[in-house]
Amino acid sequence: MSRIASRHTTTRAALALALLALPLSACSTTKPAAETGSTAAENSASAPAQDSATSVAAPAKASKEYNLSFIQGVAGDEFYISMQCGVQAEAAKLGVKVNTQGPQKFDPTLQKPIVDSVTASKPDAILIAPTDVTAMQSPLVQAAAAGIKVVLVDTTLKDPSLAASAIASDNVGGGKAAFDAIKQLDPNGGKLLVISTDPGVSTVDARVKGFEDAAKTDSKFSYLGVQYSHNDPATASQLVSAALQKDPDIVGIFATNLFAAEGSATGLKQAGKANTVKLVTFDAGPNQVKALKEGTVQALVAQQPAEIGQFGVDAAVTSLEGGTPPKNVQTGFTVINKDNVDTSGKDAIYKSSC
Repeated sequence: MSRIASRHTTTRAALALALLALPLSACSTTKPAAETGSTAAENSASAPAQDSATSVAAPAKASKEYNLSFIQGVAGDEFYISMQCGVQAEAAKLGVKVNTQGPQKFDPTLQKPIVDSVTASKPDAILIAPTDVTAMQSPLVQAAAAGIKVVLVDTTLKDPSLAASAIASDNVGGGKAAFDAIKQLDPNGGKLLVISTDPGVSTVDARVKGFEDAAKTDSKFSYLGVQYSHNDPATASQLVSAALQKDPDIVGIFATNLFAAEGSATGLKQAGKANTVKLVTFDAGPNQVKALKEGTVQALVAQQPAEIGQFGVDAAVTSLEGGTPPKNVQTGFTVINKDNVDTSGKDAIYKSSC
């Protein structure tokens, strides 16, 4: 998910290995094993999650002008704008129509009425980033029951079996990669904090798990747990400020999405810790890139939202044409840092408009 989660050229696999194998100044883009020329052991560790594909094949052109609806997790978010760009480009290529809308906040109480309205309009397919694994289950069950093809993009549901396909980043791997980045920046260890959005959002929950599991296996680091900012930068800033007052020796913070990252960066600046506490974040919006260049953020884990959108359209059209798209599709991500942000990492930065 974007700022939710976030928050991606068609490269795949385990970012953690890329981080360990490359110096921090390098741009680490995940790739399928066949593309990397890695060793057999690396190939095994870098494989996508079981039963997950890394792409979706689609017909060169749809047999009719289907009507698709893309429901974002939140409107105006660069992650979902970038995804929309991918959706629109692929829809134009395949000759189908797409309508895009989203709630003003990443909130199931705001997203549900949109889903209900879209379902009533009877599009051929819905591409959606559910804002809650449980709350959005029933509305999408109803959409599927109405004969509408459902494709999950970025986030998922408690029971995603109703969907023709579910497309997302390797979020657990991304969380582990964030820990590995902090460890590389500060190998002596110390206290670590995670700033997330809300529990129940599949993508950020997975990122937290990946980070926690990795942090708990290294005795040099003391994991202080996760605090929830409710997807509000001001709240994230306050949480970071309070955490630093309680534990002034925190050495690293992992922010799981754009809003958490923006607020964490502000909190570090206000505490005078921007140059001492290592901040690694998911997603790569303009504000995060600015913070990276200023030195407040040390590394960004950029997803591939345009590719997620592209594959979402491919999966929807394939299903509408009577085919069977992969049930689960896992996209890759790129590590951006100050050294590559204007060169090899440039194309991974999210867009503010298409």
